[in-house]
Amino acid sequence: MPSAACSASGCTALWAKNSDHGFACLRLTNSSAFELKKNERSQALLKPIHAGQQEEIRLRAAMMASVDEGIGMLFDALARAGQLDNTFILFFGDNGYFFGEHGLGPERRFAYEEGIRSPFIARYPKRIKPGSSVRDLVIYQDIAPTLIQLAGGRPGPQVQGRSLLPLLAGKRLGWRKSFLVEYWAENAMPWLIGMTYKAVRTGRYKYIRWVNHSRNGELDELYDLDRDPYEISNVINRPAYRAVRERLRRELRRLVVEAGGL
Repeated sequence: MPSAACSASGCTALWAKNSDHGFACLRLTNSSAFELKKNERSQALLKPIHAGQQEEIRLRAAMMASVDEGIGMLFDALARAGQLDNTFILFFGDNGYFFGEHGLGPERRFAYEEGIRSPFIARYPKRIKPGSSVRDLVIYQDIAPTLIQLAGGRPGPQVQGRSLLPLLAGKRLGWRKSFLVEYWAENAMPWLIGMTYKAVRTGRYKYIRWVNHSRNGELDELYDLDRDPYEISNVINRPAYRAVRERLRRELRRLVVEAGGL
């Protein structure tokens, strides 16, 4: 499971869920994807990054070590200028890669937890209690309205997302209970095939609707994240989850309409 951490003192960690990325290769067709990754064009992309090897992980860790060093330099410069506590610092990253989870890697376009969680760390002692942690459902679309409100403005109705300032002040009433995750099939990589999906994530459940190759929802997935945090058991067809499944399908339809501005 992903975590948020910061080497600098006085940081607060928030859990952000990236809501506009995902991948396109169903579990039921993983073997096809693996075959596509064997072809010459795919290997030309995979070999330079040592895909599926320990070296790939080592190189990514080295990259993050350099990022950490650079952030430390920024903190030092702000501190020397006497502006560290007067600066709103926001650190976040892209959605995560798979390193073997669900039999995937290197990839990040699936709706599983490893692919949609991201580090999201903020520092601003005037508004944020050092060391605090927010566990509510936060998405990257919340960044713009947060910065607008922090600067004294008011986000327009066309701006998606919500300001995090009330949440950071401990005002959780009325905060979102779900968010949309979606991906449109593309040709960014040779092994990507038509696998558009739309998903809804709540505090406990995740429902994934596969669009391109699913008939009557036969490939849909439902996970109880409290009981199955690693998303191993698809409970979509279990009678005990029928009401949950139907509720999430309705919620997904609502979120799709809302995201389209309709």
